[in-house]
This record gives sequence, C-alpha cells and structure tokens, in this order.
Amino acid sequence: MMKTTLIALRVTLVTLLVTGLLYPFLVTGLAQVLFPAQARGSLVDDGHGRVVGSALIGQGFSRPAYFHPRPSAAGAHGYDATASAGSNLGPTSQKLRDRTAGDVARLQQEHTAGGRIPADMVTASASGLDPHISPEAARWQVERVARARGLAPERVSAVVEASVEGRDLGMLGEPRVNVLLLNLALDRQFGAPAPALPASGL
Repeated sequence: MMKTTLIALRVTLVTLLVTGLLYPFLVTGLAQVLFPAQARGSLVDDGHGRVVGSALIGQGFSRPAYFHPRPSAAGAHGYDATASAGSNLGPTSQKLRDRTAGDVARLQQEHTAGGRIPADMVTASASGLDPHISPEAARWQVERVARARGLAPERVSAVVEASVEGRDLGMLGEPRVNVLLLNLALDRQFGAPAPALPASGL
C-alpha cells in the first residue's frame, strides 16, 4: 500500500511540474520571443506610448469624427470586455426589433448621405466585442466622418481603403476593417479632433 502511494505521489509531482510549470513557461517564453505583440494581448497605442485598446477587442465610438463599430450586447452599456456575450434575442423578439428600429432611425439621422444601411451596423456580434466592420460599413460612414473633420470625402476614403484587411491566407473569412486601427490611422494622418482623447479610448 505504501509503495503504491509513493508511486502515485511521484507521478502526481512530476505531472504537476511538467504540465503546471515547465510547459506553460516554455510556451509563454516562445510566444514572447516569436509573437511578442500577440502574446501581450495585441495592445494598440496612440503613437504617443499611451495604450488605447486591443486590436482584438471592440470598443464603442460615438463621436461623429470617428468610425463607429457594430452594436454590442456585452455588458449593461455594451463593449464591456469583462462581459462578452451576444444578446441571445431571436428573430421573433420584439425587443430586438425595437432596438434595431431605433438603431436604423439614429443612423439615418446621422448619415445624411443616405443609401442602404449595411447589416453589420445594426446587428451585434456573438461576442459583442467584434473589433471589425465590413468594408461596406466603413465606406458608408465616410461622408459623416469627412464632414465632422472638415475633410474631402476622398481623403477619408483613401484611409479606409488602406485599412481593409483581406481574407486570412487568401481564402478564410471576409475582408474587414478594424475600427480602432482605422480611427487611429485617421488621427495620425489628420490629427485628433478636439476635444482631446480620453485615457480610456477615442
């Protein structure tokens, strides 16, 4: 009995050392060397050393001079990185219809250029934290952003087109635009509109 117990304890200790210490340290070390930015959470700074978010986590933008993300159901007010979740509202939900109708009315008022509203501007992602919108959704917002910044739409369009990310490996997923990176590109090229950016984001 004692011999079996000692063997079991040794196996447990070796397993804990290998899987609980050595392996995690090895993987973390390799990640830090090979993919340092991704290993640290794909954090993004504003060009002045101030971290304003992660390229992997969507955040809310409401000022007209910035491109807006898709709606979020993460947390009470949306875009809460500690409460990633979809709305779980089905197509027969009156609450979902009311929310979507409200978003459509708001977007039509904000975007005087008209045109059909891209679907991702009124639909939340499954996580509520999707950092991307479709290229069509970005292009649809160009006139509003250009007007708010006092720029020709063509200049803003050029930044949008330069920010479009293609399919992974040329075949996976869809073309997309990272909203945070796009807004930072605007600020780098044309300057941040007043008032200054808060510490938590744009």
